Amino acid sequence: MKENTHYDASDIQVLEGLEAVRKRPGMYIGTTDVKGLHHLVWEIVDNSIDEALAGYCNNIEIIINKDNSITVKDDGRGIPVDIHPKTKISTVETVYTVLHAGGKFGGGGYKVSGGLHGVGASVVNALSSWLEVKVYKNGKIHFMRFENGGHPVNHLEIIGDCEENRTGTVVTFKPDPNIFDTDIYDYNILMLRIRELAFLNKGLRLTLRDDRDEEDTTGETFIYEGGISEYVKFINQGKTPIHKDIIHLEGEEDGVFFEVALQYNTGYKENIYSFVNNINTHDGGTHEDGVKRALTRLINNYARKSNILKEKDESLTGEDVKEGLTMIVSCKHPNPQFEGQTKGRLGNSEVRKLADNVFSSGFEKFLLENPNEAKQIVEKSMLACRARNAAKKAREITRKSDLATTNLGWGKLSDCKSKDPKVSEIFIVEGDSAGGSAKKGRDSMTQAILPLRGKILNVEKNRLDRALGNEEIRSIITAFGTGIGEEFNLGKLRYDKIIIMTDADVDGSHIRVLLLTLFYRFFRPIVEAGHVYAAQPPLFKIMHGKTRKYVLTEEEKEEYLNTLPDNVRQRAEITRMKGLGEMDADELNITTMDIEKRILRRITVDDCVMADQIFSTLMGEEVEPRRKFIEENAKFVENLDI
Repeated sequence: MKENTHYDASDIQVLEGLEAVRKRPGMYIGTTDVKGLHHLVWEIVDNSIDEALAGYCNNIEIIINKDNSITVKDDGRGIPVDIHPKTKISTVETVYTVLHAGGKFGGGGYKVSGGLHGVGASVVNALSSWLEVKVYKNGKIHFMRFENGGHPVNHLEIIGDCEENRTGTVVTFKPDPNIFDTDIYDYNILMLRIRELAFLNKGLRLTLRDDRDEEDTTGETFIYEGGISEYVKFINQGKTPIHKDIIHLEGEEDGVFFEVALQYNTGYKENIYSFVNNINTHDGGTHEDGVKRALTRLINNYARKSNILKEKDESLTGEDVKEGLTMIVSCKHPNPQFEGQTKGRLGNSEVRKLADNVFSSGFEKFLLENPNEAKQIVEKSMLACRARNAAKKAREITRKSDLATTNLGWGKLSDCKSKDPKVSEIFIVEGDSAGGSAKKGRDSMTQAILPLRGKILNVEKNRLDRALGNEEIRSIITAFGTGIGEEFNLGKLRYDKIIIMTDADVDGSHIRVLLLTLFYRFFRPIVEAGHVYAAQPPLFKIMHGKTRKYVLTEEEKEEYLNTLPDNVRQRAEITRMKGLGEMDADELNITTMDIEKRILRRITVDDCVMADQIFSTLMGEEVEPRRKFIEENAKFVENLDI
């Protein structure tokens, strides 16, 4: 029997103004976790960046205040303070209370604007406990405050005088803790994006200061007169360049500005990052396609004309010519058309032609004027081509041997019984001894064990074809099920969690870094999707009476001992844990493998540029950057086991 048949206009809820934002914040900022919290900062900063793109702003300052509120200052023109003709209230109040109100809509205020979703200041206001805005304009300081999700406390008012020629906007807001999972800002997350914005906006000064840190009173300032050329130089720290000068090319057509900076190094990995209006286009698009198409064509043409590449040789592919290439592609477009909700790919067809033309004329000139470097680039690409073909053959052999080992029970892999990737996990364990304990201590339904014999190949110094010749790496590829290289498919991953379980000593750390290098270089989507973890075996075991306590660090040990009565502390037996292989199955299960009791550390890649630098520094050919890194960071290492 149907109930409540009454259904009329009164049943339809209408959310007005900023209520809709508070009701469904995810629709406007994507998420209410840490990422969404920091996204509020970018919405305000992007407004200041728009002023810089329009040529009116030279300095932007971001401050994390002691109460975890955020202040963003700029010296742009200042938000208009007059009455808005449509809303009949001040333009400042309009900007902070009306969705989609701003200079980037309608084309009148800004020719080019950034911002991820374009929702701007009003959404930040809606999701804040309070927000204050000061506008310096016409020799006056204008002020307005909002509370409880964007409700005005006052109309725009003048609170003082300023220098006649001073202009700019200061916004301070406190995210609403009832909406966000956390309201604590991470300095490093803010710093990485602010540094990136400084690279992408040549000559713009961006300063970040953390007032929660009483020792840091000046903060960090980022300004790069060389723009994206300095970005390439920054990425290539620790690498050996093939040509000293960074190639920087730019052009403009019909209001679309395009630029690219690149430099080849002797390494084997490519680093290509593209942006549109300061937005990172992770999935590329027409601006990136135009450059890659031209790059492949020009290197093949030069190689043929120079007789380095013979007519009988196969043409070099895009994959071949990108080996060792670091490149930044940036496009400023008045009307960008993005594909996908996250604006991950640029779709404007006219940009492809512009990018091709700008890159072709400049890069062809470089090849002709620098024959020695051009020859090195071509020969490197040819070696990459041969390695690619060798890797293809190696993959064929690997697949055949995989089939054989699968029929024999996956060789060294002790697989779990479950075939559901969502609940399955694999422990990559150092050594057969630890592998034996792990096999006995695991939950065989959901936990697979893959013991490694010794240290795997350092893939930072080797191409894919060499990696495929390494037995341990082949075992990992087989176990994961994703394939590798051109055949990689994240959808075929057989385990939701890939857990690196090594000893808490220097050798264990080295093995962990070798594995992380492999995953980052050849299985990066697995890392980016959050599937890689490091197990946290205990450092100490504390016994008193019938109580057994495991702790991860020296600090935890002291904290726990301080909770015990003096007469118990004095009798407590403290044991420094040995390697995983020294633990019996029960101990390994209780401390490191039991889903209910263990601690795992998820490996994430918040900043690909920084991650690439660290891997190049620690695992690459150059000794000097590694020595410098060790000298600068050795003081932070505790419990060093030599």
